[in-house]
Amino acid sequence: MSSTVEKLSSTRVKLTIEVPFSDLTPAIHKAYRELASQVSIPGFRKGHVPDKLIDARVGRGVVISEAVNAMLPDIYAGTIEEHKLTPLGRPEIEMTKMEEGETIEFTAEVDIAPDFDMPDFSAISVTVDALEDLDKAVDERIEILRERFAQVNDVDRPSQEGDQVRINLVGSQDGEVLPDATAEGLTYVIGSGGMLEGLDEAVTGCVAGDEKTFQSALAGGDHAGEPADITVTVTEVQERTLPKVDDDFAQLVSQFDTVDEMRDDLRKAVAQMGVFDQLSEARTKVLDEAVREADFDIPEDLVEEEVRNRVAQITDQLKSGGVSLEQYIEKVEDPEIATVADFENSIRRSVEKGIRAEILLSRVADEVKVSVNQQDLTNFIFQKARENGTSPEQEIAHMQSHDHLAEWMGQIRQSKALDSIVAQASITDTAGNTVDVSPLLTPEAPIADDVIVED
Repeated sequence: MSSTVEKLSSTRVKLTIEVPFSDLTPAIHKAYRELASQVSIPGFRKGHVPDKLIDARVGRGVVISEAVNAMLPDIYAGTIEEHKLTPLGRPEIEMTKMEEGETIEFTAEVDIAPDFDMPDFSAISVTVDALEDLDKAVDERIEILRERFAQVNDVDRPSQEGDQVRINLVGSQDGEVLPDATAEGLTYVIGSGGMLEGLDEAVTGCVAGDEKTFQSALAGGDHAGEPADITVTVTEVQERTLPKVDDDFAQLVSQFDTVDEMRDDLRKAVAQMGVFDQLSEARTKVLDEAVREADFDIPEDLVEEEVRNRVAQITDQLKSGGVSLEQYIEKVEDPEIATVADFENSIRRSVEKGIRAEILLSRVADEVKVSVNQQDLTNFIFQKARENGTSPEQEIAHMQSHDHLAEWMGQIRQSKALDSIVAQASITDTAGNTVDVSPLLTPEAPIADDVIVED
């Protein structure tokens, strides 16, 4: 077998591959066996039909075509490996010569990863958020636990900040009630915010049975962001009593016997999460900088195909919810997205960044010889289980049933390549401290599920 490579552009090549007809012999024998098991000819059992009768029934040309098609994937893969090419997408294969007894010839055009000069990763410098004050963070988490385990009692007095009220809401515009802005039996803590602007003022000082009307922008539904008249009816007013932070409280909300033990455990968890968030931010920012510094072309056809697929997927998801893409765009609070063309351009920018990141990280993985072992895969599976609220066994079953092994191994490889870039960059926090990235390089380091950073 012989092959040549013609460079059509910086991101596309044309392979011309010649295969001696004699190399097809094993594949031709296999094709005869398979066809013999499929055709029915009187007087012969399936699987025992002579080759000449198969030629007479389906044609010798069909047999040769079957043999060539069976060999093509291996021939193509071998040629790609021989010329050290990194294909991006599916090849366009054309058979240019196929005559019995002569050389078989075909061409394959395919997009490939371009060659480019690697950026100087040591010149990359990013700043991430400083770690939060541990004592303050622990106090905040304990306060959340106190809120969660608060006792509530009905009261006859007017409501005040901190009270829990049960309310009904009716939203209307020009006197017409909006069904998707109507709700009953909602529980709300006065002063907590996050529901409707003006609600706190409306329900403060109310007793059960009071009704108030105020104006506010709707938070969701078909009229999200639009002003509406909101009528709120208070049906219950309850006083909330937060538990004291003592050993009894620690035993109620945790597996610990004392407050000190509970606080120590929360402190460790907060510290660990802070480091994880800081390193995650560092990885994102370093990758963004590395992609910006890497100067190379990417296949336009590959970009356009991915854009079409993403837009189609989003459109189908919206349609299943009864919303058109145009209606969705109208609700998007983004000054840069006002039309379908704007939306597609935003998807295109995201796709281009993703492809660039994938090409760069694959190149880095090759150069630093990143390897992926069983422990890496195990860590990845356990992390996915934690993130998805499943068990490792369920993730393994999902991987096997959907044939995700190669994809997951690729994600791990690129994630480790990114960690090697981060290790070379200069990373400081907003307080001016140098960030320790060594946890990324330990065997137990968390592996990102998707290292391709989107806009």
